[in-house]
Amino acid sequence: MIEISLKDGSILEVEKGCTILEVAKKISDSLARVATCGEIDGKIKDLRYQIETDCNLVIHTFNDDDLEGKKAYWHTTSHIMAQAVKRLFPNVKFAIGPSIDEGFYYDFDVEKPFTDEDKANIEEEMKKIIKENILIEKFSLPKEEALKLMEDQPYKQELINDLPDGEEISFYKQGDFTDLCAGPHLESTGKVKSLKILSSSGAYWRGSEKNKMLQRIYAISFPKASMLQEYLELLEEAKQRDHRKIGKEQELFMTHELVGSGLPMYLPNGATIRRILERYIQDKEIFLGYSHVYTPSIANVDLYKTSGHWDHYKEDMFPIMKLDNEEMVLRPMNCPHHMLIYKNKMHSYRDLPIRIGELAHDFRYENSGSVCGLERVRQMCQNDAHLFVRPDQIKEEFEKVVKLILEVYKDFGFENYEFRLSLRDKENKEKYFDDDEMWEKAESQLREILTELKVPFYEAKGEAAFYGPKLDVQVKTAVGHDVTVSTCQLDFLLPQRFELEYIGEDGKEHRPVVIHRAIIGSFDRFLAFLIEEYKGAFPLWIAPLQVKILPITDNQHEYAHKIKDELIKKGIRVEVDDRNEKTGYKIREAQLQRVPYMLVVGQKEVEENTVAVRSREDGDIGTMTLETFLGRSKSVLLICRNLSLYIDKINN
Repeated sequence: MIEISLKDGSILEVEKGCTILEVAKKISDSLARVATCGEIDGKIKDLRYQIETDCNLVIHTFNDDDLEGKKAYWHTTSHIMAQAVKRLFPNVKFAIGPSIDEGFYYDFDVEKPFTDEDKANIEEEMKKIIKENILIEKFSLPKEEALKLMEDQPYKQELINDLPDGEEISFYKQGDFTDLCAGPHLESTGKVKSLKILSSSGAYWRGSEKNKMLQRIYAISFPKASMLQEYLELLEEAKQRDHRKIGKEQELFMTHELVGSGLPMYLPNGATIRRILERYIQDKEIFLGYSHVYTPSIANVDLYKTSGHWDHYKEDMFPIMKLDNEEMVLRPMNCPHHMLIYKNKMHSYRDLPIRIGELAHDFRYENSGSVCGLERVRQMCQNDAHLFVRPDQIKEEFEKVVKLILEVYKDFGFENYEFRLSLRDKENKEKYFDDDEMWEKAESQLREILTELKVPFYEAKGEAAFYGPKLDVQVKTAVGHDVTVSTCQLDFLLPQRFELEYIGEDGKEHRPVVIHRAIIGSFDRFLAFLIEEYKGAFPLWIAPLQVKILPITDNQHEYAHKIKDELIKKGIRVEVDDRNEKTGYKIREAQLQRVPYMLVVGQKEVEENTVAVRSREDGDIGTMTLETFLGRSKSVLLICRNLSLYIDKINN
C-alpha cells in the first residue's frame, strides 16, 4: 500500500499502481465524474497515470479556480478538432494544438484558408466525434519509431527531432486519429459536452515570418451547454465594450499606417479625457508632497546598462541609434532618470522621503501582431513616481501609496479588485537580478508590511520586476478579465547600482530604499480600461462633452449660445447642436454619443428663461432654470482645475 496526501490534508491509503482516476472514485463518484487531470507532487498527470510511490495529489476539475482542469478539457477538444479536420481534409498537415487561457487553437497546413462554411462543417464533425464517445488511449514510442509513425506529418517530425535522443515520445490515439502529445487528456471524446468554433486566422509556424503561414482555428468547449451560452453572451458583451469600437464611435483616438502600428493619435475628445486624468492624478500627488519633473525620452545606452535594464529588458527596447560618438535608445521606463535626479545633490536624513513623479513617455518594442488600440502600444505615457526613503520609512510610505490607490479607485467607482504580492521565481535565474539575500529581505519585508497593514493579498510566483517584489492591484473588468492597474514595488537594487546615499543622523553615509509606484499606470491602457468599464458612458467629471444644448428651431439659436457661454464660464464642457435636423434625431445622436446631459430649448424655454433637461441615465427630468440645473447636478461643476478636491468634496 502507498499513502496519498490530499489537498485537504487527509491521507488516503491505496494499492500501488492505482490510477489517479481510481483514487478520485475512492474519494467520491461525483469527483471521478468531473475530474479532468491530476497533479502529483506539483506535476500535471493524466487520469490514467499509475501512482507507484507515496505522494501529494491534487485532482483537478473544469470548475477549479486554476486553469489546469480546464486546460486538460480544452486540450482534449483540440484533438477532437484535429480529428474532424482530418476527416474533412484528408491531406491536412498538423502543427500544434495547445490549450490557452480561454479555450484552445490548432494550426493546420491546408491548401487554402478555412471559410465560414468549412468552420461550420468542422464544428458539426466535432459533435459527431463526441457522440461516438471514442476511447482516448496513450502510448509511447522510441524516437525512430515515432518519426516513422509521423512520416507524412513534417511539422510533427520537426517537433520530434527537437526532443532529446533516447527519450520515449508519447502519443494519444482516438479511433482513426493519432497525435503527438504529452497530455493530459480525458478518457474519451464523449466527456466533452458543448463546443463552439470562434474564429480563424493565419499564423506563422513557430511564430516566425520566415516560416510558412498556417491556418489557425480558435475554439472553446464546456461541460454544460448553459456554460457555453453564458460565455458567448459574455463575448458579445465584450464586443460591445471593445474600446477600439467605442473609441471610433466617440472619436476618441485613431491610428494610421503612415504613423505606424501601436502608435495611436488622440482626437480632441480622447485628448480631453486624458488631460483630465493627467491633471487629476497630478493634483492628488502634489497634495501628498510629490515633486514633478520632466526627463528626456531618449538616453545613452550606458544608463540602462548601469541600471541593469539592458541585461534584463533589451529585447523589449527599440534598437540602438548611433549619434556622433554616442549610442542612444528610446527609454522603456524612467526610473534610471529619477535615480540620477536624486543623485544630483547630497541629501540629509531629514530630507527623506523624497517623492519624484512624472508623466513620462516610454517606449516598448511590441510585435506588430500584438499591438491593440490603446491597450498594447509602442509609446505610452506613464503615471510614474519613485519614492526615496529611509529603511524606517518604508512601511509608512508604502501605506500612503496603498491609501492613494484606494482613494483613486473610490473616485472611479472601482469595487472588484484584489491585491497580488508578485514574487520572483527562484528557479529562473536569468529573469531576475541574482542576489538571494536581497530578494529574501525585500520579499519578507513586503509580506510583513502588507500583513501589518491588514491588506488582503495573494501571492504570485514569477510576477516580480527583475529588481524586486511588488504589490499589483488586479482589477476585474466588466467582462470578467483580470488586469493590472496599479503597482507598487520595493527596490534595494537600483540604489545600490547608482550608489545613492544620504547622510544619516550619525553623520555617516547610508543607502536609501526606492519605492516604485504607478497609480494609474499607463494613461493609454487606463483609458482603454475606462472605455470598456463604462461602455463609453463616462462619469460626468471625465466625459469629454458634459452638456449638449439642442435648440428646436433657428429662433432659439441665440438663446442656446447664451446658455453655452454661461456654462463655459463655469468650466463645463458644452456644445450647441444647431444643425437643421429634427429634435428627435439630435437627441438620439446625443444618446449614442453618451452625453451625460441634454438641454432642449424651444420658444417656451426662451420666454421663461429655462431649459428642458434630459439625463443620459434618467431620460426627461423636467424643465428648470439654469441655476436650478446646476444646483441639482452639483457634480456638473467639476472642472479640470483641482479635480481631486472637488471629488473629495462630493464623495464626502
